[in-house]
Amino acid sequence: MSRPAVPLLAFGLASAFPFDSRAEVQLEAAAPATIAFEGLLQADFNWFDRDVVQLNGDDDDREFQLRRAEFVFKGKAGHFDWVLGYDAKAGRFLDTSLRVKLGPSYLVAGQFKQPIGLEELSSTRQNDFIAKALPTNLFGVGRRLGLGHGQDARRWGYSLGVFGRELANGPGRGGGFAARGYVAPVVTDASILHIGLAVMDVDTDADSLRLQARPGADLAAARLLDTGALRDVDRQRTYGTEVLWLRGPVKIQMEAMQTQIDRYGAVEDHDASSGYFSALWNVGGATWRYKGGLPTMPLPQEGGGLLQLGLRIDHADLDDGELRGGRATHWTLGANWYWRTNFKLSANYVKVESRRHAADGVLIQDDPSIIELRAQYHW
Repeated sequence: MSRPAVPLLAFGLASAFPFDSRAEVQLEAAAPATIAFEGLLQADFNWFDRDVVQLNGDDDDREFQLRRAEFVFKGKAGHFDWVLGYDAKAGRFLDTSLRVKLGPSYLVAGQFKQPIGLEELSSTRQNDFIAKALPTNLFGVGRRLGLGHGQDARRWGYSLGVFGRELANGPGRGGGFAARGYVAPVVTDASILHIGLAVMDVDTDADSLRLQARPGADLAAARLLDTGALRDVDRQRTYGTEVLWLRGPVKIQMEAMQTQIDRYGAVEDHDASSGYFSALWNVGGATWRYKGGLPTMPLPQEGGGLLQLGLRIDHADLDDGELRGGRATHWTLGANWYWRTNFKLSANYVKVESRRHAADGVLIQDDPSIIELRAQYHW
């Protein structure tokens, strides 16, 4: 079977299921317990206009893949809820945890997203852009096995987590902690202003670490930002700030992260930074919502659809002293079309500006551009 036929077949099989436009399928359960089954399929196409480095790793300037094939069972009974998720495409477990509500707060145990990064914590199926921003890709720890505690109120909230490695054969290694707190000093019918701070501290696995990122495209094989393998690494500490402003159909979102890599002995420590600014507009006037310190979007149920237009600028600097991991700025123009709740088409144009010193000290300026398309089906 040809490579394009695989994701098309997956979408065809999913479309054949008799699911309506609801976000989940309710399964039979004894009251008052509820059990649901969810799925997310994403197929991506990338077209690379190379400058210096061949982004796709071969002579082909196009790539078409099934990006995600996520399947999730979740349930709720009284003060308890649980979730079991798996990405068949990546061969990795997603959220696999048990949570209990303790009045206004909660405890969670298992594998879950550690509390750092507004973009990382937001729902994957409502991503503003096809590829996540540089801070998320470079410094976000993602899902790990651990224990967490938190509380989400209307105007403030916090979450704490201690974690170890990723479940099963996932690549995440090293134990540590993460914490996030936020306040919403403005919450009115017209506007919402959110400000958050986060910190993560992790003991690196095998005393080694490598910071690298793709050029704004999930299917690219090349990394234009790359520190190479850093040896004699003790710990990595990352600080994050986030600002979110919602006003009617407009969403403005910003994040900045600074990471400090502590190394043993006479080896120099390494600092790196990254940040992004993004703006999204719901063309038809649909209003953004806010819950639990995260933005949400009410999606169309019947006909009409929802069109979004967006702009994002993200930047990263991995240069520090003699260690030259490179600098890059990505400019992304995007459009999302939601057809009802469960089907979405996205298109992005990414312009990359990167500078990195090669091993011989020569400065390489590499400024490719990329066109990205995604089809998404969710139930």
